[in-house]
Amino acid sequence: MAAAAAPSKAQVLSLFRAFLRTGRKFSDYNIREYTVRRAADAFRDNRALADAPAAAAAFADGKQQLEVAKRQVLVYSLYAPKAKSVVEMKIQ
Repeated sequence: MAAAAAPSKAQVLSLFRAFLRTGRKFSDYNIREYTVRRAADAFRDNRALADAPAAAAAFADGKQQLEVAKRQVLVYSLYAPKAKSVVEMKIQ
């Protein structure tokens, strides 16, 4: 079995931006903010991975989590609340 190659910096940044784009698609404020915060935390935690197999495993896990988030955006859009959160309401 061949050793897994570490993802390039461009691939990692692309995955991070995809997480941020996907997170912004959630209609609910709390879920949207949680998704963006969780993605940033996960990437920050894995920033110092030095060995290629661990970095490749973390990258593969990130891609799987991105697919889960994309499916959740679809599900949440089907059952979106009619009213906005208090945090999202504009002061008049």
